[in-house]
Amino acid sequence: MSAPSLFHRIETGTAGDEMFAPDGTVRPTYRALHDALAGLGPEEFRNRSDSLARSYLDQGVTFDYAGEERPFPIDAIPRVIDAAEWARVSTGVAQRVRALERFLDDLYNEQHAIADGVIPKELVTSSTYVVEAMRGYSPPNGVRIHIAGIDLVRDGAGDFRVLEDNCRTPSGVSYVLSNRRAMAQTFPELFADRPVRRVGEYPGRLLAALRAAAPDTADEDPTVVVLTPGRYNSAYFEHSLLARTMGVDLVEASDLVERGERIYMRTTAGLRRVDVIYKRTDDDFIDPEVFRPDSMLGVPGLVRAILAGNVVVANGIGNGIGDDKLTYTYVPDLIRYYLSEEPILPNVDTWRLEEPDSLAEVLDRLDELVVKPVDGSGGKGIVIGPSASRDELDALRVRLLADPRGWIAQPVVQLSTIPTLVEEGPEPRHVDLRPFALNSGDDVWVLPGGLTRVALPRGEMIVNSSRGGGSKDTWVLAAERPAAGGASQSQVQMATEEAIEDPSDEEYDEFEALHEERAAEREKEPAPVTSAIPIIDIDEYADQDPPQEKDDDEDEVDAR
Repeated sequence: MSAPSLFHRIETGTAGDEMFAPDGTVRPTYRALHDALAGLGPEEFRNRSDSLARSYLDQGVTFDYAGEERPFPIDAIPRVIDAAEWARVSTGVAQRVRALERFLDDLYNEQHAIADGVIPKELVTSSTYVVEAMRGYSPPNGVRIHIAGIDLVRDGAGDFRVLEDNCRTPSGVSYVLSNRRAMAQTFPELFADRPVRRVGEYPGRLLAALRAAAPDTADEDPTVVVLTPGRYNSAYFEHSLLARTMGVDLVEASDLVERGERIYMRTTAGLRRVDVIYKRTDDDFIDPEVFRPDSMLGVPGLVRAILAGNVVVANGIGNGIGDDKLTYTYVPDLIRYYLSEEPILPNVDTWRLEEPDSLAEVLDRLDELVVKPVDGSGGKGIVIGPSASRDELDALRVRLLADPRGWIAQPVVQLSTIPTLVEEGPEPRHVDLRPFALNSGDDVWVLPGGLTRVALPRGEMIVNSSRGGGSKDTWVLAAERPAAGGASQSQVQMATEEAIEDPSDEEYDEFEALHEERAAEREKEPAPVTSAIPIIDIDEYADQDPPQEKDDDEDEVDAR
């Protein structure tokens, strides 16, 4: 009897799997990947997957789960998106970011959308995310959403829909970078036959967007820092990685001080002015003069320095109203209003529970729907009606009646699945997608692929890492594919290097030259009191040869 195939546990007949069609055939986008993985065989694939997991443990790629620091689970079967579909996704994400940017500027200034009846005034007055101190403020290059993460899911027809917007501190891009490097090192031959678009230029693009946001009072070479709450924050790995790969300082609040409505960084040689702060701290803690007076994570006087035009904070303070899940329900209308365009990516159908008729319908159908708090994140507070107990639904009913503005409801979206390695072998697991967009003021650039999150428990629909989820490397295929045929060892090596380290286009060449010049200068400068911890350099292995396969003789010698 022949050994079972790698994918023998995949059940056919369902429409929601991205690799397999309902009749069991492999979808064209996945054909080359499927054949390459199947060619490894179950044992070799399992061994390589274990090696992939160990590499994350060794490198310290971690996240916080229930207060415990754990290696971030990465699955060895990538997600694949073809060029045509990605063109639609990336254009739709950029469109959404541009509309939300216009909305935030309007909200904190003239409020035309309210006056014209596009959104109700109560949306703003009832939101806890609006920061009154930022009324009338306009950033130097007009950008408040420098970094956005737009969460997408596939619907039953296989089309992407927007599940939620993240305009405050979207996290997860460090796993995109780390996943690609780890996959290229562990499965180098997979990249040889696939024209996979690269992700390694993200840190350079991010730094360029942050530098473009610098205030008019900054020097030609503005100083950018990453502000972290500290090493005990669940996303500290990401803060460290981004600071390291951008070549900027990682600082905590105690490293920064306000003097004369300017922000300075404490260094061993004295104060050095800071022009742009990439904050990874929630608004409530960012400045104890304006927000929580007991905060030890903020910089007193930071808001005064912002309003004086002497420093820029990314993402902007007060962006939370763009994240509000009630605002989400109006984004299609905001796209039409501000951009005079039809939305490219539709929302998931949503009930606004502040509307009496919608509330009544949802209360009648609680056991069928998903109910979410408008200010929730990380899957917290979500109640999935079909899997909730009667007591949970009764308690939810009381909360909805007490605060309908605080909730929205959506139908249960059967997230698409992708084969994912579990203990018994590859099985379908539900996934979503978070593309990341960078806004320089002149252009919105979307990182090819983004973070695919996967719910590892069977049947689980919440993919967040805080609920035990993992991730996959996300492949966006280039428009042109290489000719069919076996790949030589040199082609494998070239594909591995390209998968890790992006080639330089003209814009990225300019960044690299500037980055090298700045790095040389930084070697001569005094270090800040808190300096970045170099956890991972995504280009560290770019020039190494990929792993060599053993021949049969070597295997026999090793066996003896």
